[in-house]
Amino acid sequence: MHFNLPALVYIVCEAIRVLLAAIMKGTVSICCLLTLLLLQATAEVEEFDSVLRDRSHIDETLRLAAEEKAADYAAAIQKLRKIYHSSIKPMEQAYKYNELRQHEISDGEITSKPMVLFLGPWSVGKSSMINYLLGLHDSPYQLYTGAEPTTSEFTVIMHGEKIRSVEGIVMAADSSRSFSPLEKFGQNFLEKLIGIEMPHKLLERVTFVDTPGIIENRKQQERGYPFNDVCQWFIDRADLIFVVFDPTKLDVGLELEMLFRQLKGRESQIRIILNKADNLATQDLMRVYGALFWSLAPLINVTEPPRVYVSSFWPYDYAPDTSRELFKREEISLLEDLNQVIENRMENKIAFIRQHAIRVRIHALLVDRYVQTFKEKMTFFSDPELVFQEIVDEPDKFYIFKSILAKTNVSKFDLPNRDAYRDFFGINPIANFKSLASQCSYIGGCLLDKIEKAITNELPALLSSINSGKQPGLSSCEVTGCGEKPKNRYRKN
Repeated sequence: MHFNLPALVYIVCEAIRVLLAAIMKGTVSICCLLTLLLLQATAEVEEFDSVLRDRSHIDETLRLAAEEKAADYAAAIQKLRKIYHSSIKPMEQAYKYNELRQHEISDGEITSKPMVLFLGPWSVGKSSMINYLLGLHDSPYQLYTGAEPTTSEFTVIMHGEKIRSVEGIVMAADSSRSFSPLEKFGQNFLEKLIGIEMPHKLLERVTFVDTPGIIENRKQQERGYPFNDVCQWFIDRADLIFVVFDPTKLDVGLELEMLFRQLKGRESQIRIILNKADNLATQDLMRVYGALFWSLAPLINVTEPPRVYVSSFWPYDYAPDTSRELFKREEISLLEDLNQVIENRMENKIAFIRQHAIRVRIHALLVDRYVQTFKEKMTFFSDPELVFQEIVDEPDKFYIFKSILAKTNVSKFDLPNRDAYRDFFGINPIANFKSLASQCSYIGGCLLDKIEKAITNELPALLSSINSGKQPGLSSCEVTGCGEKPKNRYRKN
């Protein structure tokens, strides 16, 4: 039998109080009273235990009992790291891509587990949902929940050999984790960042991030750190984003509107959850469902309406006379989405690195075009600053972006914002960059050739080996193509 510890402690204390009162009055036999109280305590605990919901479908849907192929996964991660460090990172560093996008990929990020991010207004059940998924109800390690705003920190729940908490400053200082870039948000934020490690089958495959609830009447400055920027950092790295609402908090204010602007482009990873649905009768639930759609419609610019999962994500049984079968099907459907992210984590990671490589390549081609145009327009009597300022202010006049589209297989929808390069070159003088034609060496090969090989050959081949179940091996021809002399198509003969 599962004993609820707080309920049992309360019942035992009440029994002792009644027992002492009866003894002092001398009206009841001690043995008889003890027997009655123990029977009453057992009955009340069993009654309390019966309202807890069965969790067996969580383990079944997420396949937590199945063993993972750790060796194959480790081999694929090793190959992916090798491709990134040999073919993509040199181009990043040569053309300072991180200063344009502020997204540096670390080894910790490559090897990290899928991240599930919980967002939404305060006290809608985000922490309770994590407790429910991990079975932490009434354990000393459950996340604190309540009707008032309770979560003031960004809490990262991850796997560990033993249960312990990790301070934010420790997480940021540990380069083996994927959270070291968070140090740039300052010490005030690191004090609001906490990690919790615990041994759990689900946490071996995924990491949960609980966030402070959105409070519309609070200004960002009052938090003491850039809340929206921190949210954007987690959004950019999340594999699945749960945006949680409840029937009492459907209004959309400025902070929630800002959050959905930050989620733009990540619609495929968003799952909207209407929690605490069993608090309403069926007719009222339909009205609330429609009101939520009406509130979110202006914020999500997609042709198809977003899927809203309606259920009650906490350990207690559904309220009587509610659509319990519907709620359970909705919960299983959401768990299947979570399982898909876990099952496809390696494929998603390869696709993410390939997308990153494409962006780095486009950035390098644009910087190269700026360099070439600057050299072509410079004369002996020209002022370098004025010449380059004109190029940066009017890139279309010099066909900077159009020339990239004409000469390379680049989609116009992948091109970055033109204004971003005005800021980029404001802190990085054009004289600091070499043309792509000069970024070649006999031993190391050409940076452009290596990143294109990674995009068109190496990463798709790694993805194919994962899908076919074939263990990826490390190529013996890693740099110049088995001793071939590197070819530079940008060099004039």
